Amino acid sequence: MSELDRSLPETQPPVAPAEAETVDVRHGMFGAQGSGDTSGYGRLVRPVQLPGATPRPYGGWFDDVADTLERALGEGGDLGYGDAVERVVVDRGELTFHVRRASLVTVMQALRDDPSLRFEMCMGVSGAHYPTETGRELHAVYPLMSVTHNRRVRVEVTCPDGDPHIPSIVSVYPGNDWHERETWDFFGIVFDGHPGLTRIEMPDDWPGHPQRKDYPLGGIPVEYKGAQIPPPDERRSYN
Repeated sequence: MSELDRSLPETQPPVAPAEAETVDVRHGMFGAQGSGDTSGYGRLVRPVQLPGATPRPYGGWFDDVADTLERALGEGGDLGYGDAVERVVVDRGELTFHVRRASLVTVMQALRDDPSLRFEMCMGVSGAHYPTETGRELHAVYPLMSVTHNRRVRVEVTCPDGDPHIPSIVSVYPGNDWHERETWDFFGIVFDGHPGLTRIEMPDDWPGHPQRKDYPLGGIPVEYKGAQIPPPDERRSYN
């Protein structure tokens, strides 16, 4: 095996895709109503689909990781694998554990600490908003990497719009501090237990969370509160 081969993550054979779940059907390019869509794609109809659960076997080391996580959760206390993991999805060559939010910290701890897993790095957290997925409108996605075993997996958690709370994992992955702040800033997901959940991109008094699907597109005046622009003759010259 060459040095290049050893540096690449382990790959998996293709797995038959599970039946997709349709969570929405969008009409037009941007979902605009009436005459607002000027893209020329007003008649476009697109289903929004999420991959469904993948049956066993997943293939290759995916099964090893799932088996090891199941054992680690069972040995760690009363929390069983079935109580923590809602479903497992293999899609586009990626392994994703859909975890119940109450079990998130426990699952992350097992993924990080078990010697056969050793996902030492969490590459952050990304938000997603599916307004029509009732009870699961907000998603948080965590990509994990094992430097020890040269593997990557994903963990995904959902919460409803009416209760947008997910436990913070900063106690397990301290580097997620700023990533959780950004996801709260843009999507409104509240990470319970975060040491300082404040806005990181938008001004502190900015109303709303601008990457949600229900956030208005345009027409919002931008105010630079507290900023001062000096007259032209007092501005710094770079000549």
